[in-house]
Amino acid sequence: MELARNNLGSETSPYLVQHRDNPVHWQPWSSEILAAAKEANKPILLSVGYAACHWCHVMAHESFEDEGIAALMNELFINIKLDREERPDLDALYQNALALLGQQGGWPLTMFLTPDGEPFWGGTYFPKEARYGRPGFG
Repeated sequence: MELARNNLGSETSPYLVQHRDNPVHWQPWSSEILAAAKEANKPILLSVGYAACHWCHVMAHESFEDEGIAALMNELFINIKLDREERPDLDALYQNALALLGQQGGWPLTMFLTPDGEPFWGGTYFPKEARYGRPGFG
């Protein structure tokens, strides 16, 4: 799979389809993508949400549709988009990881993972610029 492009175009999840035109090089969750992150030794930015999530839409519009933020994300991370309704097991796993990191969970869930898939930091909604007591995404 070509990692230097958005690969959500053939997905069937309504949530993933909503992000197929983002300039972020989103990848669907798969063992192939996880292996590619490990081989490239690049951290993973995992974004978990669902189609009807208000703050998921806000974050998508503010950050994931922004060419500058997308370029930075594409340079620094393997970006994976996950629908919590398709993979409640993974959503629960990373919500628990966020709680163990001392943060309150919710959606969108934004997790930063090592190239091996181990979570090292995360949060929920991140605005484009710092506000609401949250760090900015841009």
